[in-house]
Amino acid sequence: MAEAAVDRSSKSGLGPAGKPFSTFERLVAWRYLRARRKEAFISVIAGFSFVGIMLGVATLIIVMAVMNGFRTELVSRILGINGHMIVQPSDGPFTDYPDLARKLAAVPGVKMALPLVEGQVLASAQAGGSTGALVRGVRAEDLTNLKSVSGNIKPGDMVGFASGDGVLIGTRMAEQLGLSVGDLITLTSPDGDITPMGVSPRVKSYKISGLFEIGMSEYDSSIIFMPLEEAQLYFNAEGLVQSIELFVDNPDDIDNLRPKVVEAAGRQINLTDWRQRNQTFFSALQVERNVMFMILTLIVLVAALNIISGLIMLVKDKGSDIAILRTMGASAGAIMRIFFMTGAAIGIVGTIAGVLLGVLVCVNIESVRQFFSWISGTVLFNPQVYFLSQLPAEMDLSETISIVVMALTLSFIATIFPAWRASKLDPVQALRYE
Repeated sequence: MAEAAVDRSSKSGLGPAGKPFSTFERLVAWRYLRARRKEAFISVIAGFSFVGIMLGVATLIIVMAVMNGFRTELVSRILGINGHMIVQPSDGPFTDYPDLARKLAAVPGVKMALPLVEGQVLASAQAGGSTGALVRGVRAEDLTNLKSVSGNIKPGDMVGFASGDGVLIGTRMAEQLGLSVGDLITLTSPDGDITPMGVSPRVKSYKISGLFEIGMSEYDSSIIFMPLEEAQLYFNAEGLVQSIELFVDNPDDIDNLRPKVVEAAGRQINLTDWRQRNQTFFSALQVERNVMFMILTLIVLVAALNIISGLIMLVKDKGSDIAILRTMGASAGAIMRIFFMTGAAIGIVGTIAGVLLGVLVCVNIESVRQFFSWISGTVLFNPQVYFLSQLPAEMDLSETISIVVMALTLSFIATIFPAWRASKLDPVQALRYE
């Protein structure tokens, strides 16, 4: 085989001692990649290396894309109902909240300032059944601008809420209590009126004007929206609000808005942003993401080790070819480059195939989920557990590039030792391998 390669390269005007990575070296490396009958076992090892790298790269891309999509969806849904920055008083309650909300909403980068009254209640239905709930008292115009809620009211509408005669509850809470639009929901607050007999819980019934579905079961089953003035009366906070939530254009740029918000407020305030309120949750997601990346990288590492074993066996099998090439003038560097290209080709092709497979699965991730759900007969990615109705996947270009670079680096490193070993064989020693 080596003689044929030399003859063909000589006819092309190229010799064994040509430039690095010349046509001659690439031709010999390609010949060594092609399986012959007596090299079937070596070919099997190379095939396993290729499949391992392909699956490792594809799995890394898919898992990282799903985790990115999962985080993005959760952040969008969490921040769709909660403010990006929470302004709370430190020198007394917000009695001038309408003017303060207008000042804060005028800060560049702030989309909306939402005065808020919150309180824990026990929600129950006349037919029986009860559940804990969080009442959020907001103005009708603010809730209309909060599209994550007002844009997902089904069934019902904002008419009753805007008139102050109704409340909005989540679809999952309605299912738990057996309620629908037009029914009455009874709210019981432990912070009631003070009487000679002690504190009497406040109990009041409200008409349900609409059901909203945000898409997160935690919110759809526990939040009740009430007109702000009615919430102030219910929680004994007439003319006051507990906080003002700010929704900004860029949640990741929240630090630059802090001094502007403090200056616009013109009074002592406490600021809490969305990262602080959800720090534990998002820190857990980041740790899980990093650990998964490290674990899945081991798949690519194992495949790279297969390249080493395959190349060592190939060098042993090609001992006579190495001797012939060396006696015909091929340098040690040329031998090393030939076997380096042989092993690197497996890593390069495997990485490219893995990227294509990973992108294909990410683009059709929901179809893939439905297919495996149909095959297994179970619900994969249960929305009641994961809060989302569909499996998300969001590929990040820089992350994908880092995966490709990592796979190629491991593949190239794996080829160095076998290629170096082949280059160190002299013609006499090489013939002993036969």
